Amino acid sequence: MSISSRFAVGIHILTLIEFNKMGTSSSEFLASSVNTNPAVIRKLTGMLKKAGLVEVRPGIAGAKLAKDLSDITLYDVYKAVNVVQDKELFSLHDNPNPACPVGRNIQNTVEPLFSSAQLAMEKVLGSVTLKDVVKEIAHKENLVTLNDKKSL
Repeated sequence: MSISSRFAVGIHILTLIEFNKMGTSSSEFLASSVNTNPAVIRKLTGMLKKAGLVEVRPGIAGAKLAKDLSDITLYDVYKAVNVVQDKELFSLHDNPNPACPVGRNIQNTVEPLFSSAQLAMEKVLGSVTLKDVVKEIAHKENLVTLNDKKSL
């Protein structure tokens, strides 16, 4: 089982909005890049709007970033799209057998490890900005020009 794809799609949406900032980033346009239904994009864009990451207006096609690229971390996106609740990335199984020494102790043994792992992951996500993602994609696509260097 993996983390919801909403996280990756949220990053995709924000990055594409930046790459298309001179155009109109409608839900249909974004959906064509993500290869999904525009309704999925509208739902996620609504979550990103609620978190203050994008600006959208009902009935008017297009979205734009609400913050500078360097002010949006991957942790912000992670939290915005409700991938998991606080301290719930890893689930503990219910009702282990209390008559078994492992069953009796497994939850309180692994729970602190799970919590530490989640905090470490969230720290890494907080250290990467959308600017980093945009620069990496621009580099891979050889899109870095003199003007791009100034804005990125």
